[in-house]
Amino acid sequence: VQVVESGGGLVQAGGSLRLSCEASGSSFSISLMGWYRQAPGKQRELVAAVPKSGSTNYADSVKGRFTISRDNVKKTGYLQMNTLKPEDTAVYYCNVVGSTAWGQGYNVWGQGTQVTVSS
Repeated sequence: VQVVESGGGLVQAGGSLRLSCEASGSSFSISLMGWYRQAPGKQRELVAAVPKSGSTNYADSVKGRFTISRDNVKKTGYLQMNTLKPEDTAVYYCNVVGSTAWGQGYNVWGQGTQVTVSS
């Protein structure tokens, strides 16, 4: 299973961006899709996650501004980021957890996409 993120970029404070995370491979299912971020000099932190059930989980710092969603048919996840703040500047990573048709579990990270919010 491979994961590719897209949608990062430079935006002014108050602006919006939408990140996408596309998973590809043969005969696999996705249990959990999550977005993490890592700012310079800081540890990677969970931003939002959505399991197959659809219930969502957000970091307190992004509640009310970010929305995570997933398309199970397209095997793609999204992170809609509104009212962006300079402190949201980081590399954003997609994480996908699931299993193959042969019962093998996987936990895959994307390469990361840079989000920069200017003040």
